[in-house]
Amino acid sequence: MKQLSGSTVQLYDAAGQRKYLTAEERAAFLKAAEHADRQARTLCMTLTYTGCRISEALALTADRVDLSGKVIVFESLKKRRRGLYRAVPVPAAVLDALDLVHGLREAQRARDGGRSIQLWPWGRATAWRRVHEVMAMAGISGPQASPKGLRHGFGVAAVQAGIPLNMVQKWLGHAQLSTTAIYADAVGAEEQAIAERMWR
Repeated sequence: MKQLSGSTVQLYDAAGQRKYLTAEERAAFLKAAEHADRQARTLCMTLTYTGCRISEALALTADRVDLSGKVIVFESLKKRRRGLYRAVPVPAAVLDALDLVHGLREAQRARDGGRSIQLWPWGRATAWRRVHEVMAMAGISGPQASPKGLRHGFGVAAVQAGIPLNMVQKWLGHAQLSTTAIYADAVGAEEQAIAERMWR
């Protein structure tokens, strides 16, 4: 339960329970999301594949999904000032689902200088409830069964995949690298393999 100086992000709660989704749980969550309604499914995919905050997803508009650049552009809402954006690369399947469900291409053509519409017309409580329903369908419970658990799971998965910390920091919109570094504390496959040498 290491906490880096200046960082308030922790991967375990006060009772020592994990607050992030494992790779298996993330896969089960995405599988369960296939059975949710279309808007809930795209929200679940976006949270899983970008690590964005739920408020950042809910603020997302059609014009901030760059289909040709294969990125989703989020405004970093936790910063002290507005207008700070970050682009997070996503798989083509996520972009295709967003376009199909939310009509991105049509919305981007129709915008013509006007205000772009938000993709999910929900408040935080409704969005949180929809994500929690999918968690329950996936059989995931505990402190990690939340949008924040998806964000932490994204950070852990990125670090375990060898993504440089400064890039993970950029994708998650962290102001300090020390906040991102907490994800390196999660026990990954490599650390598990090293530990297994002692068990032989």
